[in-house]
Amino acid sequence: MLKTLWISFKLKNTYRVNSILHAFRQIPLVKKLFPPDVYSMAGFKVFAYVISILWAFFSMFAFKIAYLFFCVVIWCGMFEISRADTPRFFMHLLVPLTILGAFINNYMFTPEKHKYYAMIQLGMEAKKYTLVNYFFSILRHFIGFAAAALLFGLDHGMKAWHCLLLAVFGVCAKTAVCPLEMLRFKKGKKLATKVKLNVASLILGVVGIVGLYAIAVFGYMIPLYVSYGIIAAFIVGAVIALPYIIRFKDYRALNKEILNAEFVSQMDIKAAQRQNFRKNTQKNISADTGITSDKSGFEYLNELFVKRHKKILWGSSVKITVVLALLLTVMCAVCIFMPKEAAELNNLISRSLPYFVFVMYAVNRGMQFTQALFVNCDHSLLTYPFYKQPKSILTLFRIRLREIIKVNLLPAAVGGIGLALLLFISGGSDNPVTYGVIFVSMCALSIFFSVHYLTIYYLLQPYNAGTEVKNGTYRIITTVTYLVCYWMIYVKVPALLFGVLTIVFCVLYIAAACLLVYKFAPKTFRIHS
Repeated sequence: MLKTLWISFKLKNTYRVNSILHAFRQIPLVKKLFPPDVYSMAGFKVFAYVISILWAFFSMFAFKIAYLFFCVVIWCGMFEISRADTPRFFMHLLVPLTILGAFINNYMFTPEKHKYYAMIQLGMEAKKYTLVNYFFSILRHFIGFAAAALLFGLDHGMKAWHCLLLAVFGVCAKTAVCPLEMLRFKKGKKLATKVKLNVASLILGVVGIVGLYAIAVFGYMIPLYVSYGIIAAFIVGAVIALPYIIRFKDYRALNKEILNAEFVSQMDIKAAQRQNFRKNTQKNISADTGITSDKSGFEYLNELFVKRHKKILWGSSVKITVVLALLLTVMCAVCIFMPKEAAELNNLISRSLPYFVFVMYAVNRGMQFTQALFVNCDHSLLTYPFYKQPKSILTLFRIRLREIIKVNLLPAAVGGIGLALLLFISGGSDNPVTYGVIFVSMCALSIFFSVHYLTIYYLLQPYNAGTEVKNGTYRIITTVTYLVCYWMIYVKVPALLFGVLTIVFCVLYIAAACLLVYKFAPKTFRIHS
């Protein structure tokens, strides 16, 4: 067993080292320090190996700490949960989330490269390799989660045994569901991690998770004895499941099912991904040969593109708008029939408008728009010199910006109207201008993200001929964008001030973006090798 674990550890670190060196070679300026033959240079490999070991240790705790902090701890303050109610609140959120995670994030059924290399390519004994790595991952999960739970739980009035019980529950939940998935496999059914959920299921899941937090705002939480009962049931389930997991004989077939779907072959992974991406994109393109336009030039090109990609662009925008409208309608109804909660919502809206920066980030379709542009338009037209002329680039940039703004404004406008109406119904504002500023700022945020994604697409053009993202700067910018938007959730600024600042920033950003695109895009807007 120890030998298998050691081989697994070395195999995992080998490709991590190469991945780290490759990542450094993708970062501007830094990549000059890493020569092309860096993968064979001992000094650089030792450097990357140390980073790999530190990352493995860091990730064991960091992700659990971040999970508990963002999913539970910060809401204790926002919902003003007393120390006496903290154990109940922790259990109220973590018990359902842990059960969900046991199905969708279970190491036993997670495709990973080192599993593919070991069991499929090197032919290692599947059962021994799977069990050793599974129990090792369970141990890591327990240590990391227990440390995170003790870190936050003790500080919020929980007892040590509460924290350790949550860690034990996480381990038992993942173990208890394994036989269920194995039985599904033996019956020829898809594993839960591989089943593609339809829109209705996704909406139901999102509403269910949001509902957990929403009912806690109004003081309703799952009773502690119910949470304890569920935890006890999963502990018993794990004890029953463990012998079945150990005796299970079809680990090779199970792993082939999981891994071959993800890694067709070591040499063809990227080709398969490109093929799947193109297939998925083409499914959403209209094949109607009757689609035409009475415009000319770039306007003609743009109108044909929008009409043929209506499902990608407007379809998702309409669905998002409907969901937003329903949520806002429900919240308005709550304000009408529950005056006490209405006052709390009014206070929340008045000082938490920055929260909606993240909402607008999440619903914006800018990234999907640029992906569709490259795959089904620019990928071919960038081979023509006229297409890369400064005047042509700026003209088409303006046309495309107008279209994506229209697509993104639909949910933004509905959200702005709904939020202003919710503020009015929940108690109103001392300054009537606030209603208009809320609406305009929501629209301004939508416009900002539309401009942002189209601008970095033109300035960085991250895709190569195979539609793979090959620009390290693009990855860094999109990651920073996400982190800043997430950080805005915790910023407390009066709605009127934040709205005015948002509008001013958006106007300045659009002007700067057009200037940068005109000046630099002729050099950067091209297909990368």
